[in-house]
Amino acid sequence: MNYFRTAILLAGLTALFLAIGYLIGGTTGMIVALAVALATNLFAYWNSDKLVLRMYGAQEVDRRTAPEFHGLVEQLAARAGLPMPRVYVIDTPQPNAFATGRDPEHAAVAATTGILRALSTEELAGVMAHELAHVKNRDTLIMTITATIAGAIGMLANFALFFGAGRGNGEGGNPLGAVGGILIAILAPIAAMLVQFAISRSREYEADAEGARICGRPLWLASALGKLETAAKRIPNAAAEHNPATAHLFIVNPLHGHGADNLFSTHPSMENRIRRLRGMAGVAGPWG
Repeated sequence: MNYFRTAILLAGLTALFLAIGYLIGGTTGMIVALAVALATNLFAYWNSDKLVLRMYGAQEVDRRTAPEFHGLVEQLAARAGLPMPRVYVIDTPQPNAFATGRDPEHAAVAATTGILRALSTEELAGVMAHELAHVKNRDTLIMTITATIAGAIGMLANFALFFGAGRGNGEGGNPLGAVGGILIAILAPIAAMLVQFAISRSREYEADAEGARICGRPLWLASALGKLETAAKRIPNAAAEHNPATAHLFIVNPLHGHGADNLFSTHPSMENRIRRLRGMAGVAGPWG
C-alpha cells in the first residue's frame, strides 16, 4: 500500500510540474518543463550521492579505519541480501544517519560521530538496518527524484512570478494572466513541499518495518529512535540547518523546531514510529 501511495504522490508531483509549465507558456511551456524535469532528474540520478556527502563533509571509512562500524554494516548488508555499500562518517555531535545512492550497487550509508558515541551496538544495528532498508527499497532514488522535482517546481514558480505574470493569455504566455502568475508563485511550491513531505513520511514507515526485519529486533530500532529524537532537539546540526532541503534524508529530523506528524513535517511523529515497531515486536514474539 505504501508503494502505491508513493507512486500516486510522485505522479501528482510530476503532473503539478507539467501543469505549471503549461500555465506559464501553454503547450510549449509544458514541453520545456518536461525537458527540464528530465534533465534535472538525470543529473540527480548520477550526482546526488556525491553532492550530499560532500555537503556534509562525510569521510569514507573501511575495515582498517572503523572496523566495528564497517563490520556491523557488512553483516547487516549480508542479512538484507544487498551489495556492501560505501560507509561514511560525518563529524558532527548530533546523532543521526542517512543513506544515499541511485541503486543498491551504488549506495552509501553515513553515520555521524554523535550517533556512534550515543548508541549501543544493538541500537546502532537497528539504525543502520533502517538505512539499508532505504537502499533495498530504492527510497534513496525516489527521494532524490522527489526533491529534484520539488526544487524545479519552485524554480518554475519564480519564473512565473518574475517573467510570466505580465504576459498575455496566448499560446506563448501565462493563460491565467498576472493574478495566475502570482498564485502559481505562492501556491505551487507549497503544494510541492506537501507532496514531498508526504512521500518522505510514507517511506520512513516502510524503512522502519523493513529495517526491523533486517536486524531481527524491532525494539533495537525503537530504542534508538527514542534517543535520537531527544538528542536531535537539543544538539544542532549546522550543515543541515544550512541545507534544510536535505532534512528528509536523515533517520530523524536534524532541524530544530520540527514538530509532530502533520502536513508540514518531513518525518512521521516519533511516537507513531515507536508504536509501530513495538507492535511488530509484540506480534512476532519476545524480542530484545
